[in-house]
Amino acid sequence: MYGFALIITTILLIGYCCLLLMYRQWLIQLPVFAHKNNTRLPATHFSVIVPARNEENNIKNCLASILQEAYPPELFEVIIVNDHSTDETENIVLSLQKQYSNLFLLNLKDHLDKKQLTAYKKKAIEMAVLQSKGNWIVTTDADCIVTANWLSNFDQYIQERNPVFVAAPVMFTNDHSFLSVFQLLDFLSLQGITAAAVSAGYHSMCNGANICYRKDVFNEVGRFAGIDHIASGDDMLLMHKIKIQYPDQIGYLYSRDSIVLTAPMGSWKDFFNQRVRWASKASSYQDKSIFWILLLVYLLNASLFVLLVSSPFIDHGLINWLILVGVKTLVELSFMFPVARFYGQAKALFWFPLMQPFHIVYTVVAGWLGKFGTYQWKGRKVK
Repeated sequence: MYGFALIITTILLIGYCCLLLMYRQWLIQLPVFAHKNNTRLPATHFSVIVPARNEENNIKNCLASILQEAYPPELFEVIIVNDHSTDETENIVLSLQKQYSNLFLLNLKDHLDKKQLTAYKKKAIEMAVLQSKGNWIVTTDADCIVTANWLSNFDQYIQERNPVFVAAPVMFTNDHSFLSVFQLLDFLSLQGITAAAVSAGYHSMCNGANICYRKDVFNEVGRFAGIDHIASGDDMLLMHKIKIQYPDQIGYLYSRDSIVLTAPMGSWKDFFNQRVRWASKASSYQDKSIFWILLLVYLLNASLFVLLVSSPFIDHGLINWLILVGVKTLVELSFMFPVARFYGQAKALFWFPLMQPFHIVYTVVAGWLGKFGTYQWKGRKVK
């Protein structure tokens, strides 16, 4: 039985390594988008939508970074959607409204008539879009910090490439704790795969903390209809809906000057809840190639987990496991080096080999709970 499991794990590892090496080749071929000063006058009218629930510790810094953009204030508005906050989030926004005429506050509870939902964030975005004035919607999260040229870069990219949907990079901040570094490296790998897939001509991932899309296209595809029963997916599932109708107009703004920073989860419990939330939408992708890739990753990690648990009872079991994990780590590092360089986080890779056992366990647990379990998010229990 052990021998069969070892063979299966080896086959899965070979497939996984081949996939990662292809990703690496695609990634290093992707050109970085460079911001050009004074090439075109700003022309895009943006509505920046920020759903917020109990974000009193983050919302002020987030809004300061957006409202102080190096972009004409008459060409963008910021709409905060207060999602039933019980802290000072609403009052902080109301206070800032006295300084900024392009800042607006909506309260989600005023539009639901006490109706219970599964996807509150999607409803918040839809509500804000209906009341927005811009012809392009930009979304980010209330715990994010954006760059000074964030909107300018979107504008330049839109004028040059004529997309209908644009995704851009996101990165966790790092306080150098074990949990923080673990989340940083895990998230960088996802961002690297996103960029690599774009380079290959196959845009499959994005993050709602840094996306933008045409409002008329959002309405044309029925907004979140058909995916509004899923708590997560206001980013990737929406992108896939738009991609069906506009397969050649999905863009990726691969620019260091467009990286949005977001805070990592503060505890292991919150971290697992976040990742379970992300994993919960895996079976909802209409593009099943994504599902098969995720399945390959999950099965490899599950096989390695089984071999690790059984290794004390098998001669050379631990040695075999270390060899397999060593090969996996080396191939992953070859992919992660160009990713980490782009994000300025090369020093964090020192911790990468040490975190392999934790990453294997987390992948197995989060993947399983994402399909069969429940999770807590923003004080709400979701199945």
